[in-house]
Amino acid sequence: MARGKLRIYLGAAPGVGKTYAMLSEAHRRVERGTDCVVAFVEHHDRPRTEVMLHGLEQVQRRRLDYRGGVFGEMDVDAVLARRPQVALVDELAHTNVPGSRNTKRWQDVEELLAAGIDVISTVNIQHLESLGDVVESITGIRQRETVPDEVVRRADQVDLVDMSPEALRRRMAHGNIYKPDKVDAALSNYFRPGNLTALRELALLWVADRVDEYLTEYRSEHRVSKIWGSRERIVVGLTGGPEGRTLIRRAVRLAEKGAGGEVLAVYISRSDGLTGASPKELAVQRTLVEDLGGTFHQVVGEDVPAALLDFARGVNATQIVLGVSRRKTWQYVLGPGVGATVARESGPDLDVHLITHAEAGKGRGLPVARGARLGRPRVVRGWLVGVLGPVLLTLVLTSVTPEVGLANDMLLYLTFTVAAALLGGLLPALASAVVGSLLLNWFFTPPVHTLTIADPKNIVAIAIFIGVAVSVASVVDLAARRTQQASRLRAESEILSFLAGNVLRGETGLEELLERVRETFGMESVALLEREADVAPWTCAGSVGPRPVANPEDADVDMPVGDHTALALNGRVLPAEDRRVLAAFAAQAVVVLDRRRLQEEADRARTLAEGNRIRTALLAAVSHDLRTPLAGIKASVTSLRSDDVEWSEEDRAALLEAIEEGADRLDHLVGNLLDMSRLQTGTVSPLVREIDLDEVVPMALGGVPEGSVDLDIPETLPMVHVDKGLLERSVANLVENAVKYSPPGARVLVSASAINERVEVRVVDRGPGVPDDAKERIFEPFQRHGDAPRGAGVGLGLAVARGFAEAMGGTLNAEDTPGGGLTMVLSLRRVPGRRPDRPDYLARVVS
Repeated sequence: MARGKLRIYLGAAPGVGKTYAMLSEAHRRVERGTDCVVAFVEHHDRPRTEVMLHGLEQVQRRRLDYRGGVFGEMDVDAVLARRPQVALVDELAHTNVPGSRNTKRWQDVEELLAAGIDVISTVNIQHLESLGDVVESITGIRQRETVPDEVVRRADQVDLVDMSPEALRRRMAHGNIYKPDKVDAALSNYFRPGNLTALRELALLWVADRVDEYLTEYRSEHRVSKIWGSRERIVVGLTGGPEGRTLIRRAVRLAEKGAGGEVLAVYISRSDGLTGASPKELAVQRTLVEDLGGTFHQVVGEDVPAALLDFARGVNATQIVLGVSRRKTWQYVLGPGVGATVARESGPDLDVHLITHAEAGKGRGLPVARGARLGRPRVVRGWLVGVLGPVLLTLVLTSVTPEVGLANDMLLYLTFTVAAALLGGLLPALASAVVGSLLLNWFFTPPVHTLTIADPKNIVAIAIFIGVAVSVASVVDLAARRTQQASRLRAESEILSFLAGNVLRGETGLEELLERVRETFGMESVALLEREADVAPWTCAGSVGPRPVANPEDADVDMPVGDHTALALNGRVLPAEDRRVLAAFAAQAVVVLDRRRLQEEADRARTLAEGNRIRTALLAAVSHDLRTPLAGIKASVTSLRSDDVEWSEEDRAALLEAIEEGADRLDHLVGNLLDMSRLQTGTVSPLVREIDLDEVVPMALGGVPEGSVDLDIPETLPMVHVDKGLLERSVANLVENAVKYSPPGARVLVSASAINERVEVRVVDRGPGVPDDAKERIFEPFQRHGDAPRGAGVGLGLAVARGFAEAMGGTLNAEDTPGGGLTMVLSLRRVPGRRPDRPDYLARVVS
């Protein structure tokens, strides 16, 4: 069965017209003969939206009872049974009422899609999970109902329903979003122009990124190489030198001048071994560009300018930022340099910026980490110098300069032999020695223009020349190779030391390490494979790159680690000298994998240990603290039922009072245990409403003796976003704890005040107080500070109070009371403005 398609209407704020647009699309599809039903649509009493529901088939909602109210939710089973072609599901981020089939509505939508039903839905930008912190910083409101970004990104089509802040505020003022008595409060709070503008920008940027993904896929599928300047993309060419930091910062400033600019830093490494730049400097530059919002890339290429241009065109870049060459003046005779070549070949659609920096003209000074094998361009230059050089020298000596003597001629020819050895190694130098000796014999050794030598002294001279040439060439070639090997070993040691340091410090994950292997050796993909036994199939523990291999035999490079683990690389065959470093990488990959698994086991063990600690404490509480009130109740009941003693009315009343006190204490202890169990299992689902504190706090004082608490709750306090039952339980636990530790005759003060966007409830006692190092520990389960008697409780009151406070979006902290004692500060979210008439106003504004 084919999976259904998901279409989402995305808006920046409530009221922009998402639901209206969705219903309009439904009418168009019905007119075309599509079987379309309304699975769940909320019109929020908006007349125009409600009218759009007419003529559309609606699936009956499922009714659920929750906390004394009846709520309507989408009936997933009914929609699946009806099986339409298209289902309309409003408010994708909605949290279902407890008792529903799924916790979130987007999970209901996933079921419909899996059943092959197309779904059209709506969501606001503030409900995307990754933007929660950003939206809170803009509006001051934390979104409790969110949907994972990946759910929206997987949608087959995302339509932006856009509206300017001014138009949206006009729509609000005309009563098209909320009723007239709510308009002023909405316009002065959530629907302020600044809030709407910022949310609109978030929506536009998110959709722009989505469009960019589509564009990249299209260009790749249709092999479009020409740059389309749809947005500014700036590629920074890095050499691994210290000037790279300057280039990155300048590129970021260029990107900030245009909306939606993007920075991509790229380092081009050669394919004949390890990278030639300092790994430490590249790591610093990678961190810098990522901290500034860009991305770091490393590609392999023999021709640096061509590779850089190919990368820029591949990512649809519009600008390239390069540093002025670090070459010295005389080095320009060897070629124009990367910057000039890129600028010449970039074409009219790609701008190139050459940035000056402090390292310009100082020379490269970077370690050349290449293998003992000389590169092909260098060998070609060695042959040209070794063969053509003596020929050109012969022309000069025979036609331009006067005769300088055979000894000087030999020294001049020897110069080209040494140069050939430096450039191309031993073979070009030997060829240069042979050519030079033949030219000396033909043109400068009597009789000339013959290969015979008349004077025996000249024969010795020619022989000495050949011997010296071969000896010098061998020494120079050996020195050059040793220098290159030393540079390679230096690069290897830097890479391995940097890698080992990161791994030992735990700074590198498995995927990051495999990506480093892929970039270092210029591979397409890298996979770490493992199996349980010799005949067991291979499984992938981690991989990077496209199309990783599933079997070591299918890889271009296979590096076994032990009997049942292997590092498989796909892309090209590595030379033998690179396998030593690859073996170190493979060993480190296994270490990282083992450490990750040990960490997972440690986490599981920690969870089990925590569970065992709580169970042990619970058993202790049940065996002692719960037994104490039960024993009192049992003794009192036994006494009352005894026929041997005639109890007076006063004694009977005292025994009944003891039974009642024991039952109350037992009820309190069991209630705290149940509440702690709910918090530990994450089943607390607060029903947040707008509440006045003076309606809740007095009700929380029923469990303490009369006259032990002073209450100071001003009537002018703003309302707060809380769950009434959870708030009452939290305050009750705090007050009971304060009364328990207060000295005789001292009254506990419960006060409240508004501070910025919060309302604080302070419970102040004059007891012994708590040291600073124990102020957090007292909120842990089964913790009792100091010499609290065993019968005083199981140590759950403060833990439950903090858990309920955090579940409502508040905080609970302990402070010292001036003059001695402890103050509990319960901070709650206030409602903007003053006392809206309808308690569900803000919930509707931010939904």
